Amino acid sequence: MVMMPSSKIDRRSLVRRHNPVLTGAHPTGVLTVGNGDVALTVDITGLQTLPAFHELVPDPRRVAGTGLEGLPEQRPRVFDADDFQIPLRTQSSWAWYRTRTTREFDREETVTRYDTARGSVPYFDRMGLQRAGDEIADEFAAGAWFHFNPRRAHLGRLALTPPEGGSHVIETAAVQSPRTELDLWTGRVRAEYLLDGETVAVTTVGHPSDATFAVKVESGLLDRGWGVSWIFDPQPDDLAPFELPLRESTTWVRRGADAATARRRIEETTYHVEVSTNGDLDARGDVAVATSASRALEVVVVLHLDAPAPVPTDRTFAEVIDAAAVWWEEYWQSGIAVTFEGSDDERADELERRVVLSQYLTAVNGAGSTPPAETGLTYNTWTGKFHLEMHWWHAAHFALWGRGHLLERSLGWYHDALEAACATAAWQGYRGARWPKQTDPTAQESPSNIGVFLVWQQPHIIHLLELLRQEGKGDDFLGAHYALVEATADFMVDFVEERDGVFVLPSPLIPAQESYLADRRTNADPTFELAYWSWALDIANTWRVRLGLGIRDDWERVARNMSPPARLDDNTYAALATPPHLIRKDHPSMLMALGWLPPTDVVDPEVMRSTLDAVWARWDLQSSWGWDYPVMAMTAARLGDLGSALEALLLPSPKNEFLANGHNPQIPGFLSLYLPANGGLLAAVAHIVAAIEAGTPLPQEWRVTYEGGSPFVPLTDRTASTVG
Repeated sequence: MVMMPSSKIDRRSLVRRHNPVLTGAHPTGVLTVGNGDVALTVDITGLQTLPAFHELVPDPRRVAGTGLEGLPEQRPRVFDADDFQIPLRTQSSWAWYRTRTTREFDREETVTRYDTARGSVPYFDRMGLQRAGDEIADEFAAGAWFHFNPRRAHLGRLALTPPEGGSHVIETAAVQSPRTELDLWTGRVRAEYLLDGETVAVTTVGHPSDATFAVKVESGLLDRGWGVSWIFDPQPDDLAPFELPLRESTTWVRRGADAATARRRIEETTYHVEVSTNGDLDARGDVAVATSASRALEVVVVLHLDAPAPVPTDRTFAEVIDAAAVWWEEYWQSGIAVTFEGSDDERADELERRVVLSQYLTAVNGAGSTPPAETGLTYNTWTGKFHLEMHWWHAAHFALWGRGHLLERSLGWYHDALEAACATAAWQGYRGARWPKQTDPTAQESPSNIGVFLVWQQPHIIHLLELLRQEGKGDDFLGAHYALVEATADFMVDFVEERDGVFVLPSPLIPAQESYLADRRTNADPTFELAYWSWALDIANTWRVRLGLGIRDDWERVARNMSPPARLDDNTYAALATPPHLIRKDHPSMLMALGWLPPTDVVDPEVMRSTLDAVWARWDLQSSWGWDYPVMAMTAARLGDLGSALEALLLPSPKNEFLANGHNPQIPGFLSLYLPANGGLLAAVAHIVAAIEAGTPLPQEWRVTYEGGSPFVPLTDRTASTVG
């Protein structure tokens, strides 16, 4: 059954019934406040009081490997939340630092040259899969340093602090009868608990547009000398053997008895933190402690990369909490709303919970001025760098759900990065712009024996821009961003090779399913990437027509003549055209050629239907990732099977579990949350609703109610098919 009312969903009720509530301490029991460019993650105290309890613990069952001969095996394991921890960090899109090393490294040390039909092409691939704390062979030292640098900084920590002279370590067990709730509707955390015989109430909130956090503590503990501290922790990332200890320092400038500004330096990076309070402030060394003789203490922290204004304007707790309440209500009232209320399937509430929490988490962690890291601003994985092949997963849903302005925030980075992307392409002998896989605000490609050979990030910017256009952007938008489309498409048509009248995606190459990394010298024609190349070049020409520029014949010729995807003996799609053709592990990326992508001439829907069935029957889900379930759902929805689409989103698997806070853990000791899964879930729900609007029936036990307008319909046609 389906309902499609107009403005009849009680959005406040829909959102608030899924407020995450923590009633006991757990290493994953954290909540985050922020605005997409800065975020602060708190524990059950409503602050960042228990850092050691939440710090990552190495996984004793980890299978180590360099990745030179293939991805390390993942040992089968039943999902156990106790295998994971989520650290307490304060991070931003703008604060990064670089380490010093025992010797100077040159990027040329990271280069291998590969023979291709166009000649020798260099790649920054002299790097294995090692993490920063692992032993790293000298031959990979340069690649590792450039891979791990720069790093996203942990800016500091807000913590409840015992009286001076006592122990500054609060044991987790001392926090009794906690109830800590994130009110999604207002973006604030409210924590209540007993500590040292007193009731404590803490409210914590982040400003929706500034790098500002505010906290209010109400407790009799304040009468006894307890307070709230801003603490500059040492940077938490493990260092490689060739890196020197970090140089960190803090200098305070007092601005009266209730305010001070810190100048914090990490190596060559300097940022400033203004701390103000309605009580008294003692700032020295790496700590500023706010105390109050009353039973209510307010603290406001403002962060700056550059020097603060000569006369800082101190925000108040009330100003921050009011600004957050306004922004978050507008966020939830905007765009699309979806509820599964009234369904007979007992899992409907769980799916709705995941959908609501994913909308919050992606806004806090991924709606910033740069593409986000896979763990957003919660903590560092891959030293906080962002992966452009994941940007679609993080942010495409903003356009699909009618909130494209949040995706637009990051478009400026692509324009800033265009020169570097063009330089990469020229260095390798190509025209246009080659977008990196793993990078940072500088847009430099990180050395990797996998990432530099990926190509599926290349059309993403065209896809994201087209989603925004379909949301309703006009010609001014197309004109402002056409340079990105043109440079991207120019590389795409120069990268392919023509063989017997068709265009192939040649080696060296690794498809989205990274299981084929050992075969990078021979891999060719991955199924998904073939369809993506054809579709994106069509879209690029459509933009030209809309702008009155006329069709580019070279783009059109490649789009129309991509090599047909390879099929296996059972008439299902292979992952790629070269041996081993298909490994049933990691991402079932061939499904993305129809589902994630709309129909193209490259893909046969009936063959894709059989391919989806084969994935259901024989795929190793232990090795999958959190966005693979949305991939399956989008393909099923595009093929008209909404029962399978919903089943995919709820499929029992260790990689498809969602914690109380909405996070999707993946790899113990490393990847405790995975925001591409949250964004992928939202994109898949968009595809399901688009199928409903197109007349596809739902299973009888499901009820979907939605509102919010036409931008919810994702790309449905090969929109450039009539061009020419």
